[in-house]
Amino acid sequence: MCSASCERGCRPEAASARTGLARPRLLALLACVGGLFAALPVSADQQRDPELQQVLERAIAQAQCFTDHYDSAVWYTLMEPRLRVIVKEKSERMDILQQVYCETHRPGEARLPPGLVMALIAVESRFDRWAVSSAGAVGLMQVMPFWPEKLGMRRYELVHVAPNVHMGCAILRFYLGAEHNDVRKALARYNGSPGKREYPDLVITQWTHWRGADDLGFPVAADNSAPSAAAAR
Repeated sequence: MCSASCERGCRPEAASARTGLARPRLLALLACVGGLFAALPVSADQQRDPELQQVLERAIAQAQCFTDHYDSAVWYTLMEPRLRVIVKEKSERMDILQQVYCETHRPGEARLPPGLVMALIAVESRFDRWAVSSAGAVGLMQVMPFWPEKLGMRRYELVHVAPNVHMGCAILRFYLGAEHNDVRKALARYNGSPGKREYPDLVITQWTHWRGADDLGFPVAADNSAPSAAAAR
């Protein structure tokens, strides 16, 4: 997740430039990225809300979720051809779709629009699980690298699809709740740029591309007014 101070740009077309790191160097980069982050100016909370640790601890402790097979099959059928253009490897493509659908429909938690999460991933990393931002955020949903250590995990797990989407969805769900399901405000906080419109506009524009079957019941913003995720509960 970026901020105005990180100068990431946050556009899908910028993702390839941001992720040109050679994969063999990734682990070494993750080892020192904490120091990089400490040297950067901090904007907004940078995922440092005190309540977030408890939210993520609960999310990590949850067992694998199970979803309605019919709805998930419909969504996979609609989304897979779109993702195939970006993610060439079938197993990785299906893993992303499975994890996004599962996490957005996790029993006992507020539901998230799956198309919104796909849009956020498109803007954050262009579906490159090896993406590392200038602020040190890692993976599909650009989770900050201090979280694995706080949660008893390894930093390299952030480049894996399941834990990254697990944590990213928990963070987005937290911000939606904090902002009373105002999607724009929640996205701005996810990005670390509250009060600014560029990032929410990018994600919401992408949302119109990634929705499927009307995002299976979730509303999609059709204009620049502040949308609500009131159905996402």
